[in-house]
This record gives sequence, C-alpha cells and structure tokens, in this order.
Amino acid sequence: MFDTLSDRLAATFKSLRGKGRLSPEDIDATAREIRIALLEADVALPVVRAFIAKVKERAAGAEVSQALNPAQQVIKIVNEELIGILGGETRVLRFAKQPPTVIMLAGLQGAGKTTLAGKLGLWLKGQGHTPLLVACDLQRPNAVTQLSVVADRAGVSVYAPEPGNGVGDPVKVAKDSVEYARTKQHDVVIVDTAGRLGIDEELMKQAADIRDAVSPDEVLFVVDAMIGQDAVNTAEAFRDGVGFDGVVLSKLDGDARGGAALSIAHVTGKQIMFASNGEKLDEFDAFHPDRMASRILDMGDLLTLIEQAEKTFSQAEAEKMASKLASSKGKDFTLDDFLAQMEQVRKMGSISKLLGMLPGMGQIKDQINSINEKDVDRTAAIIKSMTPGERQDPVIINGSRRARIARGSGVEVSAVKNLVERFFDARKMMSKMAQGGGMPGMPGIPGMGGGPGRAKKKTKQAKGKQRSGNPMKRKAEEQAALARREEAANGLPAGGQDKSFELPDEFKKFMS
Repeated sequence: MFDTLSDRLAATFKSLRGKGRLSPEDIDATAREIRIALLEADVALPVVRAFIAKVKERAAGAEVSQALNPAQQVIKIVNEELIGILGGETRVLRFAKQPPTVIMLAGLQGAGKTTLAGKLGLWLKGQGHTPLLVACDLQRPNAVTQLSVVADRAGVSVYAPEPGNGVGDPVKVAKDSVEYARTKQHDVVIVDTAGRLGIDEELMKQAADIRDAVSPDEVLFVVDAMIGQDAVNTAEAFRDGVGFDGVVLSKLDGDARGGAALSIAHVTGKQIMFASNGEKLDEFDAFHPDRMASRILDMGDLLTLIEQAEKTFSQAEAEKMASKLASSKGKDFTLDDFLAQMEQVRKMGSISKLLGMLPGMGQIKDQINSINEKDVDRTAAIIKSMTPGERQDPVIINGSRRARIARGSGVEVSAVKNLVERFFDARKMMSKMAQGGGMPGMPGIPGMGGGPGRAKKKTKQAKGKQRSGNPMKRKAEEQAALARREEAANGLPAGGQDKSFELPDEFKKFMS
C-alpha cells in the first residue's frame, strides 16, 4: 500500500546523502518533496501541513546543523514525526475488570466488519481468551450465515439466535449475548453490527442503541484503508454521531495509496489499534505506529518478523535443528529436516511479505513481488516423492532415481538435480554458520573468504607477473622460478644462501 510513498521518500533522502552540511535551501527542497509525496499518497491536507511544519522546524534547529550526518538526522526526524501522526505508542485493548469484555464493531457496509470479527476472535483466542462472536447484522442478506462460517473457521463460538435477512431485533440480540457469555464462560464478546452504503440517521440510531444496550468496553470503528480520504470523513461522522475508542484498518494489503492510515489517527484523535493485511484469518495483528513508520521508510520491520517466527518455531525444535547443523559438518541435517523447516516458514505467511519486512528490501521489491509461492510447493512435492532412504542420504540419488522422483512429482529431471545441489550448498552454508564460521563466500568476515589480509593476498596473486611473449626470455624466467622453488623447498631464502638463520650461542654447544 505504501510503495509509492516509500519510493518518493527514498528518492528524496538519497539526494541528501553525502552532504556534510544542509543549507536552508536543502531543507526547503526536502520539505517540498516530502509534501508532494504525502499529498500524492492521499494524506489529508491538514495532516500534511502539520507534519511538514514540524519537520522543517526540527530540521532547521541544532539537532541537524550540529549533527555529524545531517541526512541521517533528517531521516530520523521524519521517522519520529511519522510515528507521531500514526498515533505514537501502540494502543492495547482495555479489558473489563469483571468479564465479559464487550467489543462493538461499527463501520460502513463493505468495510469487512464480519470477516474482521473472525480475525479478532482468532487473535484473542491466541492470546488465551475465549471470545464469542455475536450476529447483530440482521439486515444484510446472509450476514448471519457468513459470521457463523467465519467463527467456525476461526474455531470460536458464535451467538446467532435470529436468522437475519431482515428478521430480528439487533438491540435485543446484543443485550442477550452478554448474559449468554456469562453463562457459557466467555470472557470477550465481539458484537458485529450492521453497516450501510453511506452515513444515515437509521445507521447512527441503531449503532447508538446497541451501544447503550451493552455498554461496550471498546467501540472499534472498522474502516476500509482503500477508500482514501472518504475514510477520514466517515470516521469523523461516526465519532460525532456514535463515538468510538479506536480504529481498525482493513484491506491494508490493497494497492491504494495509504492516505487513510496516515490521516485517520491525527484527524479523529483516535488511535489505530489493529490492522488487517490479507484475506486469511491469521493475517491480522495489533497496529504498531513505530513499525509502520519503519516500513514506509524502508527500514524494515524485524520485530514483527521475529514475533511471527516465535509463534511458528518452537525453541526445542530450533535447538534440535541447530545441533544437527553443528555436528559432523551438518550431515545429520536431512531433506526431511529441510522440508519441515520450509513448511514452518510457509506457516509464517507469504514469502514475499516476510522478505518485505527486512531492511532495504524496497530497492528490490520488483524481484520480491515476482516470487512464485508455488515454487515452495513444487520443492515440497519433489522431496515427498523421494524414499525415506533418499531423504536421509541424498548422495545415493543417481540418474534413474532422479527420473523416478521427477515422474512422481511432475517436474523435469533437471529440477530434481538442481534441488539436491541447492540442498547440499545450503546445508554447507548453514553448518558453517551454526559452527560460528559466519557466512561463507564474503571477504572480510570470518568464514566468508577470510579477513582483509587474505583478500589482498588473493588480489596480488591475481595481479602476478605476466609471462613474456619472447620464448627465450620466458624459458629463462621459468628456470629462475624453478630454482627459487627448489631453494625454498630446501629451507633456503631466494638468494641461494641462508643468511637469515643463526643459532644462538647457548644452542651451538649441543651441535658440536
């Protein structure tokens, strides 16, 4: 969503790098480019004005003029101000002192409230809660059925006493659900309310009546991040008409310009609490302003990546894999282990999304976006077509075995050969890393081609004396080189006489 904004900001900051001092003209030009980038991203004009004013004020102050690297200091200022307009610190849910905690979802039709109710339920279930989804959207066709299906997929309970499709009283359903939750020991109630195609009095009254009936601990306004500036206008109308405590952004993985996400917290004064960034139920998490700002500035989001890895990989399994890689040059690490690791990575989500969380990946986003997720499935199919013995010891995979594996997995024989070769290379690299050798192949780092001295030595060898084109002269040079090698083998220096080595006087008596 923020690709265009990220590209413009990256180009702006690139022009600052290398300057030892920033003039007022440099600061004005940078502020102008940032302003254009934000406006093109559909950020609300009042937000842009406030943002640029703060950036210019701080950039013109002592923290930039006295900085060792002014360009980096400007990036730091922009990062901090981005965090500010995104809401500052992460806002967490408020839970009731006496369960159940009631969370009411409100928003326009099509914003994704029903699906988001299931995502929030699954997220809360992962936090150790027992949520209950309540079907109070009794007007949209099949809304009750949709919520029941979503709840079943999320593995959470649903309260849907009315069939919907225009039948039933949503206020009564919401009120009765709280007592039902107490009886069934549910500690969180998520109320899915009806939406409309636009703001109207009927929508506001029904939402206000449900709010008054259940006295929710949190009212979350669900907004489609793809509708741009209209999202801000809708949020202001809901804030004034019903009131809400926090914002949930849905469809954050869309191709819109992202202005709603950068505007809504600043304009409404209510923080973004959650964000939905995909169609799957688990593609949902708490919204962290600092991490989002880092993503926009192509500084990565390693904390989210680590959190996802911790959810997927068990500590015991990770230690087991590490011990296999560290022992006997990694030969204990088999294709079965490789397949298990690969499947766990897939559980973390899309490979392209995971790579996008690494710093600097915005520079190669075209390559990342071109990654075919089916290649991982194809690799898994090849490994699963092998016998247990072949997975344990891929060395035994000869030509006939490769042909059989290729037929079983529906790929070319060359694909099987390439996979086995890549596995050996990867195992060798990971084994070296596990043994503390660093990444092989990179000069200047232990285990990566040696230190600077070794790198220079190889360079000198590559730039050695060239052989003469004259046959007589070349023969003389070869004879001289042969003589030097023979002298070196006998322990003599390059002159033929050993003038460098002399026994100390104390040792000479033992040689007489």
